[in-house]
Amino acid sequence: MSQNTPHKMVVASTDDAAVLAVLADHGQSGARAHGRPLPHWILRPGLVLLDDDDDVAALLAAQPMVTAVHRHAPALPLARKFLRHHTTVKLGDIDVGGDAIAVIAGPCAIESFDDAVTLGRAVQGIGAVAMRGGVFKPRTSPWSFQGLEHSGLELLPRIRRETRLPIVTEVTSPEDVDALAEVADVLQVGARNMQNVPLLKALSRRRRPVLLKRAFGATVEELLGSAEYILAGGNDDVILCERGIRTFERHTRFTLDVAGVAWLKQHCHLPVLVDPSHAAGTPEMVIPLALAGLAAGADGLLVEVHDHPDDAKSDGDQALTLDNFKALMAAAGPLAEALGRRLPSPRA
Repeated sequence: MSQNTPHKMVVASTDDAAVLAVLADHGQSGARAHGRPLPHWILRPGLVLLDDDDDVAALLAAQPMVTAVHRHAPALPLARKFLRHHTTVKLGDIDVGGDAIAVIAGPCAIESFDDAVTLGRAVQGIGAVAMRGGVFKPRTSPWSFQGLEHSGLELLPRIRRETRLPIVTEVTSPEDVDALAEVADVLQVGARNMQNVPLLKALSRRRRPVLLKRAFGATVEELLGSAEYILAGGNDDVILCERGIRTFERHTRFTLDVAGVAWLKQHCHLPVLVDPSHAAGTPEMVIPLALAGLAAGADGLLVEVHDHPDDAKSDGDQALTLDNFKALMAAAGPLAEALGRRLPSPRA
């Protein structure tokens, strides 16, 4: 927070209206702000954010409806380790952010029901706890495969039933949030949509976990700002994902910000995944980047896997084969143990 930015405080109460009435009376009294109402923001029901002030803090602390006054709040109090120290998000049988390393694997895009079921069963047998697969795929070129789009929505619950895996799929438009929330277990916000505020607000109103990917030109603080929008609407189930940022380096598709992962784990209470596939751009780089992300503190991985990468309609050039995925899981197991964590046992 810059020196020119006033410190904030967060007031927890059982009656927001009563708190705002006290603030209005205090502002109009001229005791502070020269007769102007004190600026405030409702973070969510029961939490009010306002400029930090000794007199106001003492006044509010004495009110019967106020349960706590938190001084010197950060600019993003819901996402930072301020009101909460640690959050886990339920994904199938595990808690992402707990002691188990969550590995989500699958194709970049769902191409057909049969192919998705075959691949889902395969990655589950190797140790994946959820399956990734988009039906909406925003691409750099309008001529590239864009996913099955709305025609693919009906496939997701059928794939879940056949594979017994939770489904993680991307949502690209606020208008599609409700429909996708009915058929998917986790809604992914892709890098291109990280700062799509209408989409973030729509996701905040649904009680469906959100996997929020960092934009390739965004800072970690901007990633937390996007998470704050979702948290502010009352959706606490947010998982962050580092997928690489654009730098001057040309030997990889993006540069995986391992230091950013470590920073997020130290300053944010939300679970963090690493997507080594998009960072690497080539399969031979995926395993070392995945292990580096876990060593930096990531709570899991989001990995592209395809049984026939050469035939994939989307991002096949960076997808792991099933044998590659087995090698990744074999390497991740001992590392997880060394870090005091574990890989969930594959389900038959």
